[in-house]
Amino acid sequence: MNVLSMVRTLEFIDKGDDRGHLIVVEGKKDIPFDIKRIFYIFGSDSDVIRGQHANRESEFVLINVSGKSKVRIKDGKGNEIIYALNRPHTGIYLPKMIWKEMYDFSEDSVLLCLTNTEYNPQEYIRDYSEYLSIINMNNKECSAIL
Repeated sequence: MNVLSMVRTLEFIDKGDDRGHLIVVEGKKDIPFDIKRIFYIFGSDSDVIRGQHANRESEFVLINVSGKSKVRIKDGKGNEIIYALNRPHTGIYLPKMIWKEMYDFSEDSVLLCLTNTEYNPQEYIRDYSEYLSIINMNNKECSAIL
């Protein structure tokens, strides 16, 4: 299966009223996994590129809860998609083994990241050449990763 076909936009229901907006995101309900870790990125200049890695085990949902940013994803087979995150009730789901780069942050950007794993530096692939080798190897090990 093409890993890019697994990426999808998620729309969260605004449960707010005349007092303001309220967005609720629940694991295994609004996103396709149990949430194990939450972190957010803010204070990045517009020319900063964050991410620049793939994960062997972690799946992500990214939501720009304030401001805007862009996310470039690559599948290692020459395909890429750029998402503009600029609405606090919209996110994108990123499966494991997809290369991600977050960039073009607005001054007020707060990018919320939800993931299904606790932090483990060993599951990160931070070198794009290594990522390409893993994705394009044609053996059992690659099938097990994907």
